[in-house]
Amino acid sequence: MIPAERIWDFLQRLTPQTRGFLLSELERLETCGVDVPGSADIQAKLRAEFRKDGSTLNRASPSRHFFAPLEALLVDGAPEHPNSGRIARSSVAPIWEWISRDLLPTMARDYNTQMKDLIAADKQREAQQAASIFQTKVTKSLEGVLASPEGAAQVRTKLAAYTASPAAYGDVAKIMGALRAREALAKFDDALPARIAKFEDPQVAKITALLDTFRKKNAPAVPFALALVANRLKTPWQLIRLATKAARTKKAADVAATPYGISVPMVLDQLEDRRLALRMALKHNRIVNAREILVEIYDTEYALQVRIDEFEDSEWGARLRAIMEAIATMVEAEVSRFPPDVGHVLHSRSLRSHHSLSGRLTHLAWKGRDAFNDSAAFCRKLIGS
Repeated sequence: MIPAERIWDFLQRLTPQTRGFLLSELERLETCGVDVPGSADIQAKLRAEFRKDGSTLNRASPSRHFFAPLEALLVDGAPEHPNSGRIARSSVAPIWEWISRDLLPTMARDYNTQMKDLIAADKQREAQQAASIFQTKVTKSLEGVLASPEGAAQVRTKLAAYTASPAAYGDVAKIMGALRAREALAKFDDALPARIAKFEDPQVAKITALLDTFRKKNAPAVPFALALVANRLKTPWQLIRLATKAARTKKAADVAATPYGISVPMVLDQLEDRRLALRMALKHNRIVNAREILVEIYDTEYALQVRIDEFEDSEWGARLRAIMEAIATMVEAEVSRFPPDVGHVLHSRSLRSHHSLSGRLTHLAWKGRDAFNDSAAFCRKLIGS
């Protein structure tokens, strides 16, 4: 094995930007469960360096301004699943490198030079305008490159030089779509309430109206708008209410057919993200944090199963089973490292609140309210006709 000192000496010869890129990639691999020998020490040193001088690749001022409209859509970790409406934060650094070196190298160099001068002079408005102009240039260039199979293949090949993440290519397309709709998304975001503690019928109706207006001119960007709604929810799984409330019945097929049926797979994406977060919590022995994540996971599983009829027989149900089986296997393997009293804290039955009497009563209350609302809506239609 190469001594750590020699590895660090080699890293010191790299540019700060490249070291920042390396840190992002090591963090992505760790989140995915890839064990890189010596990675922990290298990450610790790189983080200490960037905390000291206040710079990382992701936080470099020109790139930060460029990606500013996407900040609310970025998700931490390294999701290797579709994650509709979200962009992996770990993809930002390699994509910026690809834009700067391959897609528009001359324009990117001019942009960086201009932005550094504007930032140094504290001309925030001019810097925002310059970033907006470059965002438009990048968006138009992406539209042209990704329009052909040959161009798309070239993008995949080039990105592979900066990251091994299979999510990066999909994130390029998402960045193009989000930047194309950035002004509409910003307006939609401003119209949302700051926080939604309980996603009750009045809030669902209000936000559905906002989404309907947004969808008329920005249909491809609806997943991003739904992600912005999810950011406001205290209980993330409640995003599915935008689909179940609009559905003709609560059957999975009818829920999927609504304009916002994609909210259900987006909640499944959230479960995948929580699985990665759970893995990191267990790996670093953060038991209390792991327990909280597990409770959230089980509550989401339960909500999906009881709020959507015939869920178990749908593709969504198959995906949920696969996620929960992966979580159970991971927890069992990790808990075996802990003493019995610690492992008991993470026992699934003790964390599934819906197994209790109060949980079953809550389920019945949900079903009763849904039945009442459906009957009331049917009566209103009859009266109206």
